[in-house]
Amino acid sequence: MTDHTWGVLSNQAITAAGTVYFLALLCAVAEWSAWLSRAKASVAEKELVGAGAAADETETPADAAAAVREQRAALFGRLSLLLTVIAVACHLVALVSRGMAADPNRVPWGNMYEFTISGSFVVAAAYVVLYRRLKLAWMATWVLGFTFVVLMLAVVGLYEPVAPLTEALNSYWLVIHVIAAIIATGAFTLGGIASVAYLLKKRYPDATLLARVPELEALDRVSYRIHAFAFPVWTFGVLISGPIWAHEAWGSYWNWDPKEVWAFITWVVYAGYLHARATAGWKGKKAAIVALVGLATLWFNFIGINYFSSTSQHSYAAPAPTASVVEVVETTR
Repeated sequence: MTDHTWGVLSNQAITAAGTVYFLALLCAVAEWSAWLSRAKASVAEKELVGAGAAADETETPADAAAAVREQRAALFGRLSLLLTVIAVACHLVALVSRGMAADPNRVPWGNMYEFTISGSFVVAAAYVVLYRRLKLAWMATWVLGFTFVVLMLAVVGLYEPVAPLTEALNSYWLVIHVIAAIIATGAFTLGGIASVAYLLKKRYPDATLLARVPELEALDRVSYRIHAFAFPVWTFGVLISGPIWAHEAWGSYWNWDPKEVWAFITWVVYAGYLHARATAGWKGKKAAIVALVGLATLWFNFIGINYFSSTSQHSYAAPAPTASVVEVVETTR
């Protein structure tokens, strides 16, 4: 295959991934809707019993309808997971093809478009990997919605044609540093979703819309476990491999570059989050708020610095006004 063919395959695969993510999201919404119907029916039944109505132990039409809703929810849940796995596979093909399209072949992390599609891939892939281990079925709508939106924003607003790496990026430390940053970003985002769910569940404990979201203790535990994994990865990427790469590229381990500063701020916030949990016993609402502050600094560093800073030595990561993936695919058919 030629470089051009690899490039077309990457664009087509990312378009296919976005389409399948959207279909998976529709199935997840349908599953959530079925769960809502079941929850509302359960609440109505409890209210009737509480009002003095006799509880009938024989199966009623309402029981049969509840069983149908439960089966429907399970079916949509399995279909959503299957489509998510397919979408993640297409997403991976898009990333590999993007790297193969360059001459010479390289890792697909040379600009903001490539970092964005890589980061969104990690979020979706981590969800699939941890689906059973951490019982993340309830998170399907949240993860798929986030991944689909971020992927489409990358396609529409950040796309750049394949190009060779700049001299500063042409280093094996790029692979080490950026892999750590991407994995940590995806994991922190997943943990942030759990923190958002915790705050919503805490604020609206009786909301039917949140009936499927786990109990507060489970949400707090999931968020902590994900953050505890992501933090050492981010530490390695920001405080070890990043400075080594900076010294190799620019002759200095620390240059007070805006991205370096904000990456360190993110590290400090998450370090405070884990330290507070371990020493001061911070759990629940306080911990969730600190985690989201960390996520805000992380994504501001990822996106905001590229738009608001004109002095960053990471200027090669800034988006350029070019055609989108969809336009490129249309012109290469």
